[in-house]
Amino acid sequence: MVQKLDQKLPVANEYLLLSGGVREGVVDIDLDELNVYARGTDYDMDFTLLVPALKLHDRNQPVTLDMRHSALCHSWLSLRLFDEGTISKWKDCCTIVDHINGATNYFFSPTKVADWFYESISIVLSEIQKKPQRGMPKVEKVEKNGTIISIILGVGSSRMLYDIVPVVSFKGWPAVAQSWLMENHFWDGKITEEEVISGFYLVPACSYKGKKDNEWRLSFARSEVQLKKCISSSLMQAYQACKAIIIKLLSRPKAISPYHLRSMMLWACDRLPASYLAQEDYGAHFLLGLIDDLQHCLVNKMCPNYFIPQCNMLEHLSEDTVMLHARKLSSVRSDPAEHLRTAIEHVKAANRLTLELQRRGSTTSIPSPQSDGGDPNQPDDRLAKKLQQLVTENPGKSISVFINPDDVTRPHFRIDDKFF
Repeated sequence: MVQKLDQKLPVANEYLLLSGGVREGVVDIDLDELNVYARGTDYDMDFTLLVPALKLHDRNQPVTLDMRHSALCHSWLSLRLFDEGTISKWKDCCTIVDHINGATNYFFSPTKVADWFYESISIVLSEIQKKPQRGMPKVEKVEKNGTIISIILGVGSSRMLYDIVPVVSFKGWPAVAQSWLMENHFWDGKITEEEVISGFYLVPACSYKGKKDNEWRLSFARSEVQLKKCISSSLMQAYQACKAIIIKLLSRPKAISPYHLRSMMLWACDRLPASYLAQEDYGAHFLLGLIDDLQHCLVNKMCPNYFIPQCNMLEHLSEDTVMLHARKLSSVRSDPAEHLRTAIEHVKAANRLTLELQRRGSTTSIPSPQSDGGDPNQPDDRLAKKLQQLVTENPGKSISVFINPDDVTRPHFRIDDKFF
């Protein structure tokens, strides 16, 4: 519906839906500008949806980006790479730079794109709410968090948080990460290089000293989905446990995000023997190892990006901040079981709150005028549960959602090569 509004978005588009919101570290975006949402209080399930505003296909060679004005892992994007029709369509979302020779260069602006996207989504949602249809989710909340649009939808008795991120999608691989392919990796022989380097994104996030209006950050979310297939379930459990502990403990001041932890886990997979990582009963060892790795990164103020190792993601932090977090982490390391119990209690409390709200909702719900007198939540609940089931039963798999713009009530899911 946003595409139909002004034809800016590509007609044939591929949206990447990731399990977990931006606050869960599924993409490398700074959390400073995001409002705090709590599971149980505000939402029950969370997802991140990457929506390509522009798409570029490779020409069988590494993709070279304009990094002259940016820190490592970041880039400006000139629309000179596109045709006149694209420039005309998007120039109101660009910053303009005039050259001495009289030429004008349009740089795709992440902040302007995010503003346009929020306005477009708001228009579409208000139209939907004017003419509600049976089976359409209820819009509980729409907020712009920096360059992210967060939407909470009521689907039956479940509340689903979608962090929607406007991105630039590339097929191929960036030249700046070419040397990474030359190294040995834990996934060698488990999945093909073609699967890992099928594409990357620019997400609307800038470096610590970068120009917010022009700078985009490289994201390898598509590759990370593939790499997750090669990580043992016990290590993934340890990662989830460690994330649950640090997400609260290290939330103020915001310096460490779950994405940093994810990067460290990938480095650990490259560093440690595969036979060790495959041990199913080593979950406790892995949890302590991740805490130790995080402590090491803080003390040395060094956390290399997994795909572009020359980029240190903690470089901008002050000594006071890293030492504050290192001290907090020492308290976790001295009694990890207690901190884990606290994290589990938080999850249980959120689940109890969700169940209570659902129970209250089911006792107060009134059949809608379009319904036949049955429970109006039933079909919506089935869709919500189906989506959650697909995500939980297919860890690490690539899930695509195909939607016919003329009939948005019938989505089709593709998991790798299978259709549902």
